[in-house]
Amino acid sequence: MPGDAGQDAWGAAVSDLPGRAPAYGCCAVRRGLPRHTPCTYTICTASVRHPYAPFPAPNPPYLTLMRHVILALFLALFLASPLAAQEVETDLELVLLADASGSIDADELLFQRQSYAIAITDPAVVSAIENTLYGSIAVTYVEWAQNQATVVDWTIIADMDSAVRFAEALIGPPRQASGRNAIGSALLYGKDQIEGNDIRGFRRVIDFSGDTMGNSYGPPITVARDEVVAAGITINALPILRNESFQNFDLPAAYEANIIGGPNAFVMPAQSGPEFTDAVRRKLILEIAGTTPQTEFASLLLDSLDARE
Repeated sequence: MPGDAGQDAWGAAVSDLPGRAPAYGCCAVRRGLPRHTPCTYTICTASVRHPYAPFPAPNPPYLTLMRHVILALFLALFLASPLAAQEVETDLELVLLADASGSIDADELLFQRQSYAIAITDPAVVSAIENTLYGSIAVTYVEWAQNQATVVDWTIIADMDSAVRFAEALIGPPRQASGRNAIGSALLYGKDQIEGNDIRGFRRVIDFSGDTMGNSYGPPITVARDEVVAAGITINALPILRNESFQNFDLPAAYEANIIGGPNAFVMPAQSGPEFTDAVRRKLILEIAGTTPQTEFASLLLDSLDARE
């Protein structure tokens, strides 16, 4: 038909244009359809790209490699993060924060360490640890003055052997904290030690001991105390009473008003000298048990301790 010839010529002319498909017949033959079947979008997409459809964007090899590298880096960072690290669960995270300021001479510093070493290895203390919910506690010993120094890093104590290892590590290290008093900074340092470890304690406690309320450096004591307590950490205090000083100053009352805080917080005074070791032992037992000296349970614990002696 003449019309057919005209259509063939027009279709051929259009098909010669660069980037254009014929108006008809472009895929009809390929699909086994009559020669003059109009070339519709549905037919074309079954065999060839539609003339106005965008070319698919292939992934260059470098892009695929980059994706693999990013994925590998993400996995490595996740596995190295604290969230992926296996945390040790224990009943109590306990920071023993001991006074090493200028009022504590070398002999007194050693005596304090020995007192804590004797107390932590006392059978009654070890028994209290073994009878906790998790059967263990985590302990670190820190000395404070103008600066702070960790003497024994975090140690899991679950039995007498681990208690002895902690005690042995406590005696030898040289003094690293010295100078005047910075109680506020010491409390915040204790908080940082708890929040920066890889241990998850059911309870978290700072056991602060000292013979002064002086605070020559760092933040105010009450400001630091409030920050520690807001982080869910209890502060207990052991004021060391000296016969030759502070006779007209109620140190236990000052510690109760300005230092302690949090659930079951308490003050347990101690005389310097032989009574100090016994006070440390009693304080540890109460902290491990999660109680205060005023409770009936505490009275039973301490009475049983006295009965053993």
